Amino acid sequence: MRVGILGPLQVAGARVGGARVRALLVRLALDPGRVVPADRLIDDLWPDEPPAHPAAALQSLVSRARREAPGVIGSHPAGYLLDVPPGEVDAWAFEQLVRDGEAHRALALWRGPALADAADLPFAAGPAVRLEELRLTALAARIAHDLSTAGPAMEGLVAELEGLAAACPLREPFHALLMRALSAVGRRGEALAVFERIRAALDDELGADPGPELREAHLEALREPPAAPRGNLPAQVTSFVGRDGDVARLRALLGGGARLVTLTGAGGAGKTRLALEVAGGVVAPGGVWLVELASADGVRAAVESVLRTSDPAAALRGAGALIVLDNCEHVVEEAARVAGRLLAEVADLRILATSREPLDIPGESVHPVPPLPEAQAVALFAARAAAARPGLRVEPERAAWICRELDGIPLAIELAAARLRTMPVPLLVEQLGDRLALRGGRTAEPRHRTLRAVIDWSWNLLSDAERELLRGLTVFSGGATYEAIARVCGGGLDLLSSLVDKSLVAVSGDRYTMLETIRQYAAADLPELRRAHALHYTELAERAEPHLRTGAQFAWLAVLDAEHGNLEAALRHAEDPLRLILPLLWPWIMRARLREIREQAAAVLARVGDVPPPGRELAHGLCRMLAGERASEAVRGSDHPAALNFWAMGAVLGTPDDVVALTERGAERLRDHPDPWVRSAALLVAGLVRFEYGAVAGAEDLLEPALEGFRGTGDRWGQWAASYWLSLAAENRGDFAAAVALTETPGVAGSPGLPGLEEVALGPMSYLLRLGQLKCRAGDLAGAAGALARAQEAAERSRDPEPLARVLHARAELARRGGDPAEARRLLEAALALDVEASPQFRALLQVELARVAEPGRPLRAALELMAGCSDRTVRATVLEGVAGHLEPAPAAELLGAARALRGIAESADPYVTALAARCREALGAAGFEAAMERGAARPDPERHALGSLAYR
Repeated sequence: MRVGILGPLQVAGARVGGARVRALLVRLALDPGRVVPADRLIDDLWPDEPPAHPAAALQSLVSRARREAPGVIGSHPAGYLLDVPPGEVDAWAFEQLVRDGEAHRALALWRGPALADAADLPFAAGPAVRLEELRLTALAARIAHDLSTAGPAMEGLVAELEGLAAACPLREPFHALLMRALSAVGRRGEALAVFERIRAALDDELGADPGPELREAHLEALREPPAAPRGNLPAQVTSFVGRDGDVARLRALLGGGARLVTLTGAGGAGKTRLALEVAGGVVAPGGVWLVELASADGVRAAVESVLRTSDPAAALRGAGALIVLDNCEHVVEEAARVAGRLLAEVADLRILATSREPLDIPGESVHPVPPLPEAQAVALFAARAAAARPGLRVEPERAAWICRELDGIPLAIELAAARLRTMPVPLLVEQLGDRLALRGGRTAEPRHRTLRAVIDWSWNLLSDAERELLRGLTVFSGGATYEAIARVCGGGLDLLSSLVDKSLVAVSGDRYTMLETIRQYAAADLPELRRAHALHYTELAERAEPHLRTGAQFAWLAVLDAEHGNLEAALRHAEDPLRLILPLLWPWIMRARLREIREQAAAVLARVGDVPPPGRELAHGLCRMLAGERASEAVRGSDHPAALNFWAMGAVLGTPDDVVALTERGAERLRDHPDPWVRSAALLVAGLVRFEYGAVAGAEDLLEPALEGFRGTGDRWGQWAASYWLSLAAENRGDFAAAVALTETPGVAGSPGLPGLEEVALGPMSYLLRLGQLKCRAGDLAGAAGALARAQEAAERSRDPEPLARVLHARAELARRGGDPAEARRLLEAALALDVEASPQFRALLQVELARVAEPGRPLRAALELMAGCSDRTVRATVLEGVAGHLEPAPAAELLGAARALRGIAESADPYVTALAARCREALGAAGFEAAMERGAARPDPERHALGSLAYR
């Protein structure tokens, strides 16, 4: 929970002090995500005597709360709000869980009196009473549930209920539960005494009679105790870990009228253990009977043997029994017939079956048992590892990796954990490559001794056609659609559905998937299928590539993302890898998978050699370029997307002037190309290269028509790229409002699934950081604070100190511009204390900002030294402008001239630069100012000159 008010106030990652600040957060937490008007907050927080200046006092209180709990409070013109999802406030989650019947989970959130930090304020009185009433209701529901499964723990429940009955002398549910608990442990006389006591209290205090619940508990106490339950359910020797949701759902099914429930899943998924856990908590007056079928000759004979009767229907009729039919898969036909006949003849009978495929009879409720989710798998591994070797601690990250390697299969996890008794964790990790040989203990059934034996059990039940299809499916990586399976493997839908029913293949959306453990078991050398697989995915990539430049971009990117594993496998096995890599280069560029591009290109070159096959010159040239060679004629003369966007692949093309000349020649060559996307891409590349490597001037003249062209084609990635570089150009000339508008372009910035801001160059944290800095410089301090708060959350989650240092730097600038230089200096010192190995550009900007709130000499010298020889012209210009603000007018004007030349602009719109230039012009006169600017622009090394000016000063 992010915010807790069920007890003393808690805010994750923060220590909040001050009673009024804590009361403010409690008040906002009562309405998470909703704006609370300022007037209402003032009335609630100062109910008796409001301060002299209420609005200012509230604003001060909010500011303090934001410092102590960053990123929690949001602003609105009408007031303030707790800017977290309701589900992250424990009171809201508590109410939702109580409504959903999840009493145990709800009560786990309760830490003490609700709204404790606002107990003396009137606004808290009503909500605190309501929450306490909900707590008591949940408590009664939890105890009612525990009574049905308490066993030896019943005496503990009696003691708890006696305390609650004493604390709530007129609360009927607690007294009724106490009577039932006393009756269950044989203390019927005391139960009757409880009834008489509460009856008298109700009459004296309220003039009322006991309600239906109390009267029913009274009748139960008067009756003879029921006979001990019958059955043969074995006691479990290990704890049950995970699947709490499955247990609750299955017990609800069996208690809510379902008469046949079948647990299905792959071998080793834990169906039997889950069935026993569920059955142990089901109320069945006729007993719970386990019928094990793994080694049985016949189902009916096994049922008769367990019940010790030749007429099971007669023995079960009217008893209200539950039968667990375990391991039905190898006798599934007979199991279905016997279960169907018993259910028809015994009206109150329930059956819980486990099988690798459904029984497929009317009335059956099928409950799939998939591999464990990662958190539950890790908990199981930790529990079994501790039992195998007490005191051993496995790092959570390592345990999670082991569980992922084992597909989350409970049996595999238990077998692996048991090996830790005789080997260290690193050696176990090495053994996972041969997971099928992991062995169990001496008492395990033969079919559960190894994972191979588990899958053998299923394999031996398959037909020849099913085995052939299962082998064929191993050529796919990451699953496949039915279309792909039919094309590559053949085999009809009925055959594939049969493998799904037998829990060897799963359906996820429109894809068929297979556990890696089953793949490893069934894998075979299938060269013909490999070739068919490579051909199918080559054709898919070629079919997708043209659509990536249209409004259908997202849909086709999703297709390629889903087939990522298959495309990589196809590239490894394709007879013509150059044919396949060509249509893959552009989506890889869009996704910024630059390292993957280079690795795949190197692998393809290693296979095809230095001489391209006929017709594959372009693909070969692109691969060689990715290996660090200059672009070939085939690349330079191509209009293929990957060739046009060579810059994104980090191609080696010579000097900056060479790069600019090449891209501008390409834009001119393609100016009249019939495809508008090609024209736009050529303009985009020429514009960004001019900005990055050239004289900057004119970059926007290329980028703006590129943006319009991409809008016409519907290419959202192109729109993002053009908008991003246009925003950099606007920032370069100091027009921060325009840069913000471009960064937040509707339909581009933050678009769900967009392979741009969140998935390519920037990422969520970097995008929010840049947006916050731009808003800060544009004067939107509140908007900047919100963006930077979210950026800091993302940076902290990354556990990487460099992103955090960048956010602290941006927040320091915000604090300085907001009139708090002391806070700015604190944030900068915190950033410097992280001691990150950041780029010279960032470290220089950090020093420039520090010079504005501390003694400037040393930070400015450090910034200028860091910029010596740096090729980043915009950062160099920013540093020179920052240094200029600390110099006399003449050297300051020279640095402004040098910065203007670096930026390639005629005039800066940056208010800081504009004000500094005006001050210098006033001191030097117009002619002197312009002369100084021209001297600065002509200096080849303005940083060295600036260092001299600082030394002189």
